[in-house]
Amino acid sequence: MNRITNIVATGLAATLISGAPITTPTSLNVKPEASKIEWFVEKVTGQHNGIVSMQSGTIEIEGEKIIGGDFVIDMSSISTTDLEGESKKKLDGHLKSEDFFNTDEFKTATFQINKAETLKNDKVFDHTISGDLTIKGITHPVSFPASVKIVAGKLAAYGEITVDRTKYDIKYGSASFFGSIGDKAIMDEFLLKVSLGAKI
Repeated sequence: MNRITNIVATGLAATLISGAPITTPTSLNVKPEASKIEWFVEKVTGQHNGIVSMQSGTIEIEGEKIIGGDFVIDMSSISTTDLEGESKKKLDGHLKSEDFFNTDEFKTATFQINKAETLKNDKVFDHTISGDLTIKGITHPVSFPASVKIVAGKLAAYGEITVDRTKYDIKYGSASFFGSIGDKAIMDEFLLKVSLGAKI
């Protein structure tokens, strides 16, 4: 069982029970304790990864289809997991500063689902989710692949979102804006791996 399948299976085991499917539009509450957001970013000389917490969210379903939803991410919780001690403290503080996410002013980020479509001929993902991602008060559309399981009003999902940080006025260390930065450059795109558990 690969890692993605294992995540979805674990989520299902924790959140799904047998029962009749819900056929009318229904709102599911995202459970932060059953959800996880991991981030990954590369730079010329290496990479960093960490976590950020899901604060709240809802997913609108009809039968076994997603028809909408929204999420709130607690940006003040962002932290690195590949460092320890003073190095971790320094990078965590820098990520929260005005150079990056400016969490004193912008405490949360949000994602609004606009559309969920079935994805065929993919061995890992079965949906494409499209919506509006807001970071630092700036909103842009994003689409990403996801694996979604809905049973009797319970949902477990996993998705991978690639984000161009420069679109959200996060330009620190970007070679796209600072051409002479050399080996101190940080890639413009970072990856979010999102696991969700939700129920009525």
